Amino acid sequence: MRGKALSIGFSLWILAVSFPAEAQHTAKQFRIAFLIAPSASFISNRVGAFRQRLGELGYIEGTNIVIEYRYAEGRLDRLPQLAVELVGLNVDVIVTVGPSNRAAMKATSKIPIVTTGSSDPVKDGLISSLSRPGGNITGLSLRFPQLDRKRLELLHESFPKVSRVAFLWASGTERGTASLDVEARAKALQVVLLPLELRNLEDLPIVLARAKTDGAEALIATSDPRINMQHPKVLEFVEKNRLPAMFPASEFAEVGGLMSYGPNYRDLFRRAADLVDKILKGTKPADIPFEQPTKLEFVINLRTAKQIGATIPAEMLIWADRVIK
Repeated sequence: MRGKALSIGFSLWILAVSFPAEAQHTAKQFRIAFLIAPSASFISNRVGAFRQRLGELGYIEGTNIVIEYRYAEGRLDRLPQLAVELVGLNVDVIVTVGPSNRAAMKATSKIPIVTTGSSDPVKDGLISSLSRPGGNITGLSLRFPQLDRKRLELLHESFPKVSRVAFLWASGTERGTASLDVEARAKALQVVLLPLELRNLEDLPIVLARAKTDGAEALIATSDPRINMQHPKVLEFVEKNRLPAMFPASEFAEVGGLMSYGPNYRDLFRRAADLVDKILKGTKPADIPFEQPTKLEFVINLRTAKQIGATIPAEMLIWADRVIK
């Protein structure tokens, strides 16, 4: 009897010891996919903020999560095929960056999608409402239709003598409509707006050369993967021609752009990680309201100002959220 009891006890001990190892072995490993319109180099800091936040939430790459990346490198026609590839990997959630939301939604109606920024998801037909998205997508909305107008105003306040401003935008977006509002504001400020339409990646040198031919005294760049991924060329152009320039994201100012005004994208990507966490824990995207940025960031690079011989008014430096010295 005693031998039998010892045998049972030993079996229970073996079971207790082996269970944690077995549970760890069979623990769920989630697969997160990134569908990215711009280049890896431009987006790296934002993706890094996303991964950092996931780590804070307890997700460890190679242990309980695997992240797949697909980059369109500014070639938007590649997005549909890249989206199909990610769906074929049977991922648990797709994070979209840039104008890749529609490609992801066309590729799947089942896999949850988290967008890191859609200009107007309701108007674009992605969701039914911000509070109750419905379907398989949630994320962050960048509904700031007057951002380009505000950039023009900040540029004008900093350089009131500038009378001809180049407006760099990429075709295939709603920027053409938005530019009408910018043109109206430019007229009120007695500024001549010089629209520069970028149709494809290869045209950038020609488009920038036209800015010089048209006598541009300053430049505003809008947010688009085709512009973002070529930011070194844009920065080189404005520095060479000593043009004050306003950019849509702080990444530009951090690597030599004079000024930027827009959402804090690193913060947006951290918040996207929180939404991914909710989905992996069982919440449906349809039940997660879209979020919006609560703060816009104005950054000035004084080193660049010195290089191009520009003087930034003291009041603008005080108003800036961050000044790079």
